[in-house]
Amino acid sequence: MRPRLIEPLAVLPIAALGLAMISFQLGAVLAKQLFPVVGAAGVTALRLGLSSLALTAAWRPWRIRPSKRAARTIVIYGMSMGWMNLFFYLSLNRIPLGIAVALEFTGPLAVAIATSRRAIDFAWIVMAAMGLVALLPLGFESKALDPRGVGFALAAGLCWAFYIVFGQRAGNAHGAQTTALGLLVAAIVIVPIGVGQAGSALFSPAILPAAIAVAFLSSALPYTLEMYTLTRLPARTYGVLMSGSPALAALAGLIFLGEALSLVQWAAVASIMLASAGSAATSGRAPPLPD
Repeated sequence: MRPRLIEPLAVLPIAALGLAMISFQLGAVLAKQLFPVVGAAGVTALRLGLSSLALTAAWRPWRIRPSKRAARTIVIYGMSMGWMNLFFYLSLNRIPLGIAVALEFTGPLAVAIATSRRAIDFAWIVMAAMGLVALLPLGFESKALDPRGVGFALAAGLCWAFYIVFGQRAGNAHGAQTTALGLLVAAIVIVPIGVGQAGSALFSPAILPAAIAVAFLSSALPYTLEMYTLTRLPARTYGVLMSGSPALAALAGLIFLGEALSLVQWAAVASIMLASAGSAATSGRAPPLPD
């Protein structure tokens, strides 16, 4: 039997997903540079507020009429999205970008493993646990991580797990409009926190271009590319490719923020990446992203 050739058009969704991951990391780098101006909560408020306005105008979610049960699901989905973004940025304020992304990946990894009962999944659990223990501030490293930063990243991962569960339930009914409604809920919850932290600085015209860039790079562009990719790539391929995000984040942190990781930290990030890739490769489904 002759092997099937890969169609040239299959390269396009893979390239789109790679661009989406790069875009998200560049958005995180830019967001971290805004922290001294408006704080992590302020940057989160700008990202969610501007993104919700853009997607509400683009997808016009007011046209749908969800049931009470669907509305509750959308509210939980939006709240988990908002807190996930806030906890992630709070972690970035204290630990390197690559480590924050790796720790956050424990959320979707836990969901993927929890939905399976095969023996191979225990190998992924052990591999992820080894990486997690190596990153926890337990005194194994000379470059100890901020315990609060680690805690915030793990909290973001927990919110990501809720995002996956409730996002799938809500998205099955209303598709793209669900994301716009979820972002609107997230903005309603988080924007007041950002205003309380940053005050009038949040509305300074001087930071508006950078804030728009963060919203575009971290939400608008990657989400659009991911939607294109999800309809053209198998779930396993999507999940395996997404597992490279922590490495891209670590490289972006090294190049743009000067965040050099130790050998132990690189090995821990690689362990979590391999666990995520292995879980995706042996599963039929891949969790969505928080964008």
